[in-house]
Amino acid sequence: MLILLLGIVFLHVAALVLLFVSTTVSAWTTGAARSSDLWHNCSTTNGEFHCEPASTGEWIQAVQALMILSIIFSVIALIVFFCQLFTLQKGGRFFLTGTFQIFASLFVMSGAVIYTVMSPKWVAPTETLGWAYILAWVAFPLALISGLIYVILRKRE
Repeated sequence: MLILLLGIVFLHVAALVLLFVSTTVSAWTTGAARSSDLWHNCSTTNGEFHCEPASTGEWIQAVQALMILSIIFSVIALIVFFCQLFTLQKGGRFFLTGTFQIFASLFVMSGAVIYTVMSPKWVAPTETLGWAYILAWVAFPLALISGLIYVILRKRE
């Protein structure tokens, strides 16, 4: 049982790290002399590196909010898991923890879908989607799987 608990905590922390990195790193889109994320658009012109705040469009603010909510819900799920680990009765299920983690996965999926749909209007055709964007998509199934495992998991002695 201890190995199972360590495994689920490791999966949860891995998803949380991926969420945090994908939200903060400037590599959602990359090009030859440009990179952008949810917060800044950076470019290199004549050897000088310039960063501007991201577009103030509603869609990018929605993606920002959803990614932050996914991190918050995942952190809350981890805290609730440790609280339930010590207070839940024998045979009980980690429904609350699983619910928070499933919500975190749905938030990151929604943010990535909005970015996927809206970025062609914002990103130049010469740029490609970056590795932080891919990390967001990788974090989605990890968070969803850990949330489902929490819902199925029963506390044993």
